[in-house]
Order: sequence, then structure tokens, then C-alpha cells
Amino acid sequence: MKVIKRILKWALILIFSVIVGLYITGNGYVVKAFWVVYLHGHTSAYIDDFQFFENDTIPASSNPQPWPIHKNYNTGKPSQKLRETNLELGTIAFLIIKNDSIWFEEYKDGFNQDSHTNSFSMAKSITSAMLGKAIEDGFIKSLDQPVGDFYPHFSGTGLTVGDLSSMSSGLNWNEAYKNPFGMTARAYYDGDLAENILKLKVVDTPGVAFKYLSGNTELLAMVLEKATKNKLSTYLYESFWNPIGAKNYALWQVDDKENRLAKAYCCLGSNARDFARFGKLYRDYGKWNGQQLLDSAFVAKSITPRFEESPEYGYGFWLSDFMGKEIFAMRGILGQYVIVIPEDDIIIVRLGRKVGKRTDLPFSSDFYTYIEETYEMFQNRNL
Repeated sequence: MKVIKRILKWALILIFSVIVGLYITGNGYVVKAFWVVYLHGHTSAYIDDFQFFENDTIPASSNPQPWPIHKNYNTGKPSQKLRETNLELGTIAFLIIKNDSIWFEEYKDGFNQDSHTNSFSMAKSITSAMLGKAIEDGFIKSLDQPVGDFYPHFSGTGLTVGDLSSMSSGLNWNEAYKNPFGMTARAYYDGDLAENILKLKVVDTPGVAFKYLSGNTELLAMVLEKATKNKLSTYLYESFWNPIGAKNYALWQVDDKENRLAKAYCCLGSNARDFARFGKLYRDYGKWNGQQLLDSAFVAKSITPRFEESPEYGYGFWLSDFMGKEIFAMRGILGQYVIVIPEDDIIIVRLGRKVGKRTDLPFSSDFYTYIEETYEMFQNRNL
């Protein structure tokens, strides 16, 4: 018994020393990360972890516009491959919209059409949309306006707001997800996000090549807040969330109680039906039920590759030519998708806990499965 007590004593001393050491070295956020992730049974960020963070609330629309229900609602049945994929990867929401009507939807694991889940990097597409709106509103001159106009730290670097949106900043951000001491983990769990972003430097020539960096979108959000003199959540509500008739309120994670800077590169909590509205908005080139909410030229540019050698990305949106279709998508880790196939008037939303296997293509295997099996469902219904 004495030996056990001695072991416990020294174990507690060691744990205390490690915690103190983390805070002394400026890495105290690792303690929060450990508590949020491992002590709640996970190994990484997860779709309903926003409950452990500060959030700004984006109210539901004052004029909610429910999606019409297709006359053949839920008459299509998922193929065996789609059922197996959804089960294996922990899909909690699968939604197919055809001709602006909900054709199929399915929810699992206690989630429903009103449940909030984390968008993760799908928020990048929404942040980019707000850039387009800020240009239209006159707060930002154009995609070519220097970031240094807003943050002198970047003056003379050649970095523009368009470079941030198109993932071509040349910043020295490290996108590694598994390093607990890396930039991405610190951004997710630490406070004062702006302080960390403003430590970044331009190390490669901006605007010449695609390189996916979450820090780009966060810096873009800081520019937007400074340019519009508004919180990102407020500008989102006024510009899009209210006019597109979002049925439910949304939550946007912020860094801490004092600064309340939105984690724009991730972490917008909403549901499949409301996420799908941004797919419809971009499919219709910024027009919503007859009202032009976003410049059509900006939308067209967003869903067109900026760089010939990187056809998988435009400005805030992922792109694909799978099955010979022109496809654009919002995309987040663990397989969050809003997939839009304009030529067939299809929007697919998938939310869930795991992502498919890596491929030699720009997307993981699940992305292609969701598209293929959706068409299989239509074929079986002779649509």
C-alpha cells in the first residue's frame, strides 16, 4: 500500500510539474486540448466539440425560408455501398437536394435536421463569400488590395486579400494537424488568435502557387473585421444568414472571452439544411430567390481555378471534374461536405465523424463515393 501511495504521489507531482511547465512556456492550451479531446473519448477535434468553446451566436433568419420537399421525398434508397460507407465513417447527416427540393435526407446517432455540428473548414468558403460581399459593399477595394493596408506588418510583401482567399499567400503557416505544439492546434485551442496570426511572415512569393493554409483564412477574417468595423458573425448574419432564410441559429467559435475573434478557418456550428443554402447561393451565382446577394462575377471567379497547375481550388471553394461534371464544394476535415453539381441541379450535404481513405486525387475516397452513389440512387428511380 505504501508503494502504491508513493507511486501516486510522484505521479501527481509529475502531472502538476508538466502542467506548470506548459503554462510557463506559453503552451497552456495543450492542457485544454487534452481535456476537450482525450478526456471526452476522442483523439482529435470532433463535430460537436463547440460546446467546450466560447461562441458567437448568429440568430435564425427573421424571414425563415424552409426548403421545399420533393414530391418523391425519401423514395430513393441508398445503395449498399453508400449505406456501408455512411456506417463505417459515422455519417450523421446525408442530404440530397434536387431541383431546389429536398429529395432525400437521413440522420443518425441522435442527430436531426436542427442539430448543430461543426463545419470545420467549410467555414473557409463562407468567409470567402464575405470577402466578396465586403468588396461589393465598398469596404475592400478589390481582390488585389494589399493586406498591408489593414495590417502594416504585411506592408511591402505583395500579399493581397485575394491571395488569402485563393490559398496562395506564401505565409509560413504549418498546416500539420497532429502536432499538439503546432500552429493549427494552437489556433484551435489557444486564446488571442490574432496575436499568433500576426507572428506569421511571408516567406514565399504571394499569388503564384496554391498551398492550403488555414492561417490564410484567419488573416482574411481579421482583415474583414477591420474593414467592415463589424464582428464576423454580425456581418455574416446581415449579408447572408438572414436574407437566405436560415431556419436555425448558428454558432461560430471564437478564441476567448476578451477578443472574441471568430475561428474563420473552421468552426461554424450549423446543420445540413442551412449549410446547403450556400451551395444554392453559389450555384445561382449569388442570387437568392430573385435577389442578388453577391456579385455574380465574384462567384464565377470563386468556382474557377486560379492556377492552371492547381485545378482543385478557386477562391474559397474546392473544385472537381469527377464523372465529367463541373463540381464545386465546401469541404471540412472528417468529411464535412456541401457538394454542388450545377448541370444536374444537385446539392449533396454530408456531415459526420470520419473521412475516407486518401487517394492520388484531390479528394479522399468518400467524396467520390457520395457522388457516385447519389447518381446510382437517381438511376434506380429512373430520374
